[in-house]
Amino acid sequence: MSNLNKDISLGVLFITGIYGFMNGSFIVSTVIFAVAAVISNISFNQEKNKEI
Repeated sequence: MSNLNKDISLGVLFITGIYGFMNGSFIVSTVIFAVAAVISNISFNQEKNKEI
């Protein structure tokens, strides 16, 4: 995943999570934030492994 695609997808997930949190959908927003965190870590680990 390129940096632009990663940044766009994480931004959309983050904004969607904030929107869900403000509307009272705490479970949905928690899941969305968790997905964003997992995507961020997976992408980071793949880039880290390429350097080795």
